[in-house]
Amino acid sequence: MAILFVLLVLAVLVTANWYLWRRLFRDTTRAPGRVRRGGAVLIAGGWTLAVGALVAERTGAPFWLQRVLAWPGFLWLALSIYLLLAVVAGEAVRPLLRRRLERRRPAAVTAPRPHPAPEGAPSEEAEPVTTGGSRERTASGAAGPSGETVSAGAVGEGSPGTASAEADTPGAAPESPRGPASADPAADSPAGSSPLVAAPSRRLFVSRVLAGAAAAAAAGTVGYGTYGVLNGPTVKRVTVPLAKLPRAAHGYRIAVVSDIHLGPVLGRGFAQRVVDTINGTQPDLIAVVGDLVDGSVKDLGPAAAPLAGLKARHGSFFVTGNHEYFSGAAQWVEEVRRLGLRPLENARTELPWFDLAGVNDVAGESEGQGPDFAKALGDRDTTRACVLLAHQPVQIHDAVDHGVDLQLSGHTHGGQLWPGNLLAAAANPTVAGLEHYGDTQLYVSRGAGAWGPPTRVGAPSDITVIELASTRA
Repeated sequence: MAILFVLLVLAVLVTANWYLWRRLFRDTTRAPGRVRRGGAVLIAGGWTLAVGALVAERTGAPFWLQRVLAWPGFLWLALSIYLLLAVVAGEAVRPLLRRRLERRRPAAVTAPRPHPAPEGAPSEEAEPVTTGGSRERTASGAAGPSGETVSAGAVGEGSPGTASAEADTPGAAPESPRGPASADPAADSPAGSSPLVAAPSRRLFVSRVLAGAAAAAAAGTVGYGTYGVLNGPTVKRVTVPLAKLPRAAHGYRIAVVSDIHLGPVLGRGFAQRVVDTINGTQPDLIAVVGDLVDGSVKDLGPAAAPLAGLKARHGSFFVTGNHEYFSGAAQWVEEVRRLGLRPLENARTELPWFDLAGVNDVAGESEGQGPDFAKALGDRDTTRACVLLAHQPVQIHDAVDHGVDLQLSGHTHGGQLWPGNLLAAAANPTVAGLEHYGDTQLYVSRGAGAWGPPTRVGAPSDITVIELASTRA
């Protein structure tokens, strides 16, 4: 079954990329050549880098190699998504544009066929056309040096006329009623209008316009989405009322940050921007709810060092995400503790006005370190409000069963790359924001960083300040 799934995925990828190559390179060129070959190399090379970046990250390849592959490989992933979407959208425009060009074709002008003149009567010829100050040869005469028309019979006195000689020449092509054939299409167009465009040229023109528009739209979208990530997360403020919260805790601020994803792309500078943004909110407590890193402590310890500068009245707390278990969760738990954060590994602490608990991510089950709600919440005083840190929103159902008042999560990235939010919605009860599940509320952050492409489209990164509100009179 797994092999069939892999083959299906490969077939979809190959078909999609062949379609991209066809629309962007084959349909925009007249014949095989360097452009088509270059397009094939670009698409194949981009996917080679993308797969290489993914494999290098997951296998713990040398960090310098991960960094070399990550930028071009992950950006190609994002670019190919929006190239495909733009080209597909162009299919709806293609027939409309071609029909519009058809309607705008200039009507062909047909000159009336001259009636034969009686024998011996002077023929009525069209007025010679002046071009650039001289007169062109007509059927009845030639332009003289001064521009006056010279009769064909006067050319070479006593000799046959030029027109007659041409007409009697064996194998001479008969003239069209519209005059001599011209290699220049503009010669067949009325004055002041565009040349007639043949159907193949119209198809080529439409293909080039749509391919150029698709490339510009995809590059602009990815560029803007990448700038948004690198510029750092914005601050969201959300008020959450809790029935069990005492009046003394009204307005208590929890800074929630998830999915920072320090790695070969987002490094120390990005971590410092996140820390500065959090500290700027002056929170009472900081909650880091998983997926801090994509790599080992050896490679990313220096990048995570700015976390030591986090400042909050009641401290900073950390729970693991699924990516910690790809990166050496035990080592990272010790590292964040060294940096001054307090890991909550299926544990709980009693703060002055509510309980704060944390559970491991479900990915830890493969290492015997999965979530244990009974250990974290089993013996607590249920008359006190309880806030739970859990990386994945799917853990909300266990939180409801254990009487949690508010769960803080991340993991979804809000979909990160539209329309990824549709896929995220299929796998998570809540993609982003605040929702109620019975008496339990769930808040899901879109995250501060990005995984894979350092790009977000339709799901801007955020750090959320949760302001707790007491409902007691």
